[in-house]
Amino acid sequence: MDSTSLKGLLEEHADLEKQLADPGVHADQGRARKLGRRYAELSPIVKAVGELETAREDLAAAKEFAAEDATFAAEAEEIAARIPALETKLTELLLPRDPYDGSDVVMEIKSGEGGEESALFAGDLLRMYLRYAERHGWKAEVLDSTDSDLGGFKDVTVSIKSKAAAVDGVWSRLKFEGGVHRVQRVPATESQGRIHTSASGVLIYPEPEDVEVEIDPNDLRIDVFRSSGPGGQSVNTTDSAVRITHLPTGIVVSCQNEKSQIQNRARALLVLQARLQAIAEEEAAAKASDARRSQVRTVDRSERIRTYNFAENRIADHRVNYKAYNLDQVLDGDLDGVLDALVTADREERLASHSG
Repeated sequence: MDSTSLKGLLEEHADLEKQLADPGVHADQGRARKLGRRYAELSPIVKAVGELETAREDLAAAKEFAAEDATFAAEAEEIAARIPALETKLTELLLPRDPYDGSDVVMEIKSGEGGEESALFAGDLLRMYLRYAERHGWKAEVLDSTDSDLGGFKDVTVSIKSKAAAVDGVWSRLKFEGGVHRVQRVPATESQGRIHTSASGVLIYPEPEDVEVEIDPNDLRIDVFRSSGPGGQSVNTTDSAVRITHLPTGIVVSCQNEKSQIQNRARALLVLQARLQAIAEEEAAAKASDARRSQVRTVDRSERIRTYNFAENRIADHRVNYKAYNLDQVLDGDLDGVLDALVTADREERLASHSG
């Protein structure tokens, strides 16, 4: 980034600081949240620029004094050795950010090959993500689900939200989870003790804050029905559950976990917006020949991103050659090891393409 662009970011940060100091801005919570997130995003850059400028000034002064007093030569060398690391840090901070890194997410988990065993594993994945959310103080809410006969899920949709605005929110941590997750274990339905392989699929979308995809009401078919609990029993005496079909794409979204039909309709529309937004961005990326990772849309075992091997207590992520033998802990929500590996690989890839 050239000095003019960097100067523009510093000026933007100073302007945001002034706006956030105005009590009137906080009357609009949505605007204040957006400004606060951008301010938090720019603050590390401002700090890094200050540290680098200070180091360069200190180096110039140490070199000047060294001409008269040799004891300053060692200090000059020490400062000079620190500067490349500070420059690299600033370069990393200036890399183009994923605009959704601070966003909340909508996640769908679907059973695939493997019948009931796949549905049980979908339930295991759901619990893993719910526990991970709990560890991070996020709010997770199941919006809709279709149970399987043995207590798993044929499909389940969950919303995961951070409780405060953050530069690196839920999306920044979970965005690489989309794809096929393969499990190798002895299923509960297996009487001979043989290890089976099955798969469940995960789709994940940033939850849109500002609606960018406009939905024509004429493109929607909205059905209402009674919410059902385990085993299909009715848990509501009114038609409060909502199913929305987007006719042009065939996307079907339902929500039955809120108490009123209005709430369920609003939540279902939010999920539909997130899915349409993801499709629109994928199409734009394809037209631009963008190399961004695309999520797997079909639950095909050959398209796996990760394997969970119960016999060896092993988890392996095939995109970054990550392997660890703490599967029991991972399924209990300790996902940071594998997620850190994915985030680091992504950062290194962006650095390499930037320098190239």
